[in-house]
Amino acid sequence: MKKKRHEKIMELIEKYPIDTQEELLKRLREAGLDVTQATVSRDIKELRLVKMLSSGGRYRYAKPKEEKRETAEKFRSIFINSAVSVDWAQNIACVKCHTGTANAVCAAMDSFPWDDVVGTIAGDDTIFILMKSEEKAAFIAGELKKMVR
Repeated sequence: MKKKRHEKIMELIEKYPIDTQEELLKRLREAGLDVTQATVSRDIKELRLVKMLSSGGRYRYAKPKEEKRETAEKFRSIFINSAVSVDWAQNIACVKCHTGTANAVCAAMDSFPWDDVVGTIAGDDTIFILMKSEEKAAFIAGELKKMVR
């Protein structure tokens, strides 16, 4: 439920110039989510939303630009220290990790907005990445292989 709510919040702040928690609360309720002001406040903090000046001179909630770089750096660090090998077959990329580290790598991967990733699943030492096409699986496997030590 929380992930769905966070996704909806991100969608709403991209679509509308939301500048108050009350307005965000109203939009979430209109979208069918039963939330409280306290929940919205926590979500804003967890998502690290900031108020930025829009081109119209009004402040609005936005995701900080630094977040993408931080997320990428965290993923890269975790991946480099955990991944052992990468391969692919059809539209699935497979990452083999040191025992016990696949979940951490997968969680870091899930927090990064990969294009064409349908979903991921992790076991103890293996991650499957379902891609939209064979070409995309080959591409992401190639990119991830470059990071394996």
